[in-house]
Amino acid sequence: MKKMLRATALTALVALALPTYLKAQSGTVKQVQLSQFQLQSSAIVKTGGQQLSSKSYRSTGKWYPVRVPSTVLTGLVANKVYPDPYQALNNMRIPDASDEFNKQYDLNKFSHLPGKVNPWEKPYWYRTTFNVPAADKGKIFQLIFKGINYRAEVWLNGKRIADSTQMAGMFAEYSLKVSKQIVAGGQNVLAVKIYPLDYPGLPDKEQLEALGSFFLNGGPTGDIGKNVTMLCSVGWDWMPPVRDRNMGIWQPVYLRTTGAVTIGRPKLVTDLALPDTSTASVSLNLTLSNHSATTTKGKLTVSIKPENFTGAAVQFSRPIDVNPGEAKDVKLTPAQVSELYLRNPKLWWPNGYGRANLYRIRLQYANGNSITDDTTFVFGVRKVSSRATDVNGFTRREFYVNGKRVHLNGGAWVPDMMVNRDSARYDYELHLCRNANVNLVRIWGGGVTPPDHFWNACDKYGLMVWSDFWITGDTQGEFKGSPDYPLEGNVFTRNVISTIYRIRNHPSLLVWTGGNEGHARKELYDVMRNSIITLDGTRPFIPSSSGFAKLPAGWEGSWPDNKPSGVYSGGPYAWKDPKEYYKLADAGKDWVFKDETGIPSQPPYNTLAKNIPDTTWDKSLPFPLNHMWGYHDAATGAGKYDEYYKDMVSRYGKPSTRRDFSNKMQLMNATGYQGIFEAAGHKLTETGGVMLWKLNAAFPSVIWQIYDWYLQPNAGFYAMQNAVEPVHIQFNLNDSTVAVLNRTHKPTGTLMLQADVYDIHTKRVFHQEATANFTDEGVKNVIPLAYVLKPLKELSFVVLNLKHTKGNIISRNAYWTAPGNDYTALNTMPKAQLQTALVKTTKGKTENSWTIKITNTSNQLAFFVRPQLVIKNDEVRPSYWTASYITLAPKETTTLTVSAPVAKIGNQTPIITVGGWNVSQQVVR
Repeated sequence: MKKMLRATALTALVALALPTYLKAQSGTVKQVQLSQFQLQSSAIVKTGGQQLSSKSYRSTGKWYPVRVPSTVLTGLVANKVYPDPYQALNNMRIPDASDEFNKQYDLNKFSHLPGKVNPWEKPYWYRTTFNVPAADKGKIFQLIFKGINYRAEVWLNGKRIADSTQMAGMFAEYSLKVSKQIVAGGQNVLAVKIYPLDYPGLPDKEQLEALGSFFLNGGPTGDIGKNVTMLCSVGWDWMPPVRDRNMGIWQPVYLRTTGAVTIGRPKLVTDLALPDTSTASVSLNLTLSNHSATTTKGKLTVSIKPENFTGAAVQFSRPIDVNPGEAKDVKLTPAQVSELYLRNPKLWWPNGYGRANLYRIRLQYANGNSITDDTTFVFGVRKVSSRATDVNGFTRREFYVNGKRVHLNGGAWVPDMMVNRDSARYDYELHLCRNANVNLVRIWGGGVTPPDHFWNACDKYGLMVWSDFWITGDTQGEFKGSPDYPLEGNVFTRNVISTIYRIRNHPSLLVWTGGNEGHARKELYDVMRNSIITLDGTRPFIPSSSGFAKLPAGWEGSWPDNKPSGVYSGGPYAWKDPKEYYKLADAGKDWVFKDETGIPSQPPYNTLAKNIPDTTWDKSLPFPLNHMWGYHDAATGAGKYDEYYKDMVSRYGKPSTRRDFSNKMQLMNATGYQGIFEAAGHKLTETGGVMLWKLNAAFPSVIWQIYDWYLQPNAGFYAMQNAVEPVHIQFNLNDSTVAVLNRTHKPTGTLMLQADVYDIHTKRVFHQEATANFTDEGVKNVIPLAYVLKPLKELSFVVLNLKHTKGNIISRNAYWTAPGNDYTALNTMPKAQLQTALVKTTKGKTENSWTIKITNTSNQLAFFVRPQLVIKNDEVRPSYWTASYITLAPKETTTLTVSAPVAKIGNQTPIITVGGWNVSQQVVR
């Protein structure tokens, strides 16, 4: 009987066949999100799924209202059952999924369940009701689960639709056939039983001391790797353990209504006969499934039109018959359909190389006058590839888009600790990335393959994506854990295949990666590699994010070239003197493509108290720290926050106030990130790229981020923004030469360089102008400064400007240098005066923008000038500035623009303030 029930359930379960960026259509075809659920533990609710999914069920106890997507802990926090784990030390007042860990810290006393038992041991029920119109009787219905964690059992109107053997793993999507169970013209009841991880994993000891040791990544044993899940949910060295390990319905649930024939698994491929880009060919594969008992003689209509630019649309139709119960594969190519040749296509380019032009395709299948299915998604016309080259014993990988080499500048993306990002949050964060001139975001293998909102935003903002699968060296045996993890290879395989189907049409997806600093065991590695080739086949695969993780003998390498990965992690992860990065870049080795390096990244003063709510100084620690800082990553380990602090003091002097501390840390951030990207930049044509560990924050933190959890950029954000701008002027710290970089593949015309050197009193001790010209990407060393700087015995400033021949500035830069790295003279720097003016205000549908002019009217250098968009004495976050923390020479003027989401402004009127290191804050009028 058990086997028969399972077989019956399997017939109701199909891999998701729809585009993940589908828009609901009117009429016969519609897709409705089910979001209002009730939540309760099965330890409280003893009733089974048959009764819970019945209209006759009447609750005798309390259920918690939750809005799905929501993990269990997110729902309980929203209902005030547990305190907010992001804040302060609240996470230490919530029981953990590990019984052993709870005993270590006596956490079960905080359990909300009777008997103070582990609240995450037993499954939780999510229950909702919804109505279906009587007019929809006879339609085809599918329940779509975009993502659950870790297992699910689904009941609808008293019938079990799927069990926990079928729905397992965090990254698979499911489309459940529910046409027989849906009640059209009445109420329907859905009950979903969410099971915890099979193995909760053991976290490392908690990080309760400032400047103490870091968490061990993945816990002491890496046993979280037994599951196919968000591996960092057990704790990593930048976030604490998530107490419930994010069990729950973490992605949306939809009810989809269609006619008898549905469209599934569309695969769209664009091709270019490079170097010719005057014509693009589009190939389309999809499946038409007939859910009825009669043959459908219908018509497939395809339309393609510009999404974010103006241009002509194309449309064509083809008659296609589908037999009863048939799933017909349909392949359409330009050889069959001339409309699939796009003349003079607008190409999708990465950020910094051109516009991210997008098209929209719409697919409709009609039976006579009745549309049975209707789906649409965006795509980009582009072609990607890679090349591996041996450089002195190290493989260097380079990537190409539309035949042009792209130098990858970006970093790792980590999930929100409790996977709480919504569509707006994804858009805000990825807009910040674009604003920082990031062109690549790496989905790190210990996190999650993000929801559709992430991919849509990357497509829109021109951000290439490097996507690791869910393997790490800390869990799969490279450092700890075991090659036998995950234990259920079939679950891993289903999640891999589902993920490829879900994201393969996104133009932003550049490369697949087998994992982070390690490899899955061979059977799973081969599944990944072969599935990518057969189900995608349009973009490269590399075995691992680190070339230091060597493939065993006999294993196939990257695809399609079968060579090593050619990219290298390994840091450094601590703050370094910027000159050290030049030494690393000049030496080559793993810096031929460095995909993990970074520094501690103290947020600015205005979010300091948000990140660390306890503002009391513990005088046993350096000012202004207390032990709460340790929980928010002010610790030793790879990041070495202790050395970061000591270096700040040795260079700039002991901080006197919290604001002084924050400002001096911003100097550290600026020089650190500037050093990383400019050192790699001066080897632009000799390296494949440089990537940060990491770009963003999983929870409030003081390490490894260019903006914090509250979306506040630090000075390193703007140092990166400046360093990787398309055409850039910089001062090379290895040989004290002023250089110009062209990252684009476009000629620049004649560029005018200006280099000035000032002493601390703004006496100009050197001035020189020169020219440079580029026909393609490249680096040119132009003005030597070593002979100028060597005789100087005190702090001095190097101020650089790059102009077109018409006089408009296209790049500016500033450096401070001193013998012995003694910059304490900055503390007594003479004051400068600024004149500011509001030049322009623009109101838009989704964003408003302001343009300001800043003039240094004094004879003193204006140092580290920072504008802010403010409402009620708090900075608007996010704000997208064209530059910040800038330096202006005497009488120099600059124009800056800022934009911000209308949703963050509302009906309020922001003000703009401008202040700086030696500049009093003023309001822009």
